[in-house]
Amino acid sequence: MRGLVKSILVLVFFSNSLMLSAETALSANDGDVDAGIDNLSEQLYTPFIERYMLDEIRSLRIDLERSHRELSAEVVDRELMAADKAISYSANTVTYFFYLIAAVSSALVVIGWNSVRDIKEKVHKVASDQVGDLVSEYEKRLRTIEKQLKQETAHIESNREEINLTQEIHSLWLRASQEASPVGKIVIYDQILALRKDDIEAITYKADAALDQNEPQWAISLCHQALALDETNAHAFYQLACAHTCQGNLDEAARYFAYAVVQSESYRDELHRDPALSELREHPLLIELLAPTTVAA
Repeated sequence: MRGLVKSILVLVFFSNSLMLSAETALSANDGDVDAGIDNLSEQLYTPFIERYMLDEIRSLRIDLERSHRELSAEVVDRELMAADKAISYSANTVTYFFYLIAAVSSALVVIGWNSVRDIKEKVHKVASDQVGDLVSEYEKRLRTIEKQLKQETAHIESNREEINLTQEIHSLWLRASQEASPVGKIVIYDQILALRKDDIEAITYKADAALDQNEPQWAISLCHQALALDETNAHAFYQLACAHTCQGNLDEAARYFAYAVVQSESYRDELHRDPALSELREHPLLIELLAPTTVAA
């Protein structure tokens, strides 16, 4: 438990550090931010920090699973102890009851009301019925406990597989961010999609790599595949705008770029930053769309 608390404190420390860094970055002027980005001499982050955070999260999950298993084992042990005590108590009660009935039956035989054999058979029958009822009840309880343990075990195994899958996909994303060639990126995105078929982000970034290979039709197909999974995905609309601009379909490109801006305002500035959208900058639809922003500036 002390190791678990220590891990949580480490995660809180890193989270506070990231939040302080974000607040410092937001307080800077836009001109200073652009100048700082242009003059970067090294990466803003390293994969080692993310790897450390993932390892810590995995350790926390493993500790939680271990604690859960220990708690389940302790509950089962206590249930078994309670069942054993209850059966012992019932057996003692039946024994004392048998002794009492034997004494009463002996008295009855003396006065001639019934025979010892009949009383003995009735006592055995009553005792057997009571013991049978107790055994059946505790068998049901034990079967319920066994079913719960199986469900918890399956849940823990599912969580472990999900953690391993997430770590593998994250490592592939790191490789893709370091890959320079579009072909290499597409290979990595295909590996991510092989692990998780409905990864919309991998599909849209694969479309971006296809555009880098001058394959706009392929990129359009991938973007529509992403929109079939999420019809409000802004990145898919943005990639469609770039692809249609590459094909010369400026009206379609402008319409898709407008959709992207509606879904995410951060794409407004991309019209003047991305060279792939240079032909759209004078399109009437986008001039009308971006006019309020221009006046406000």
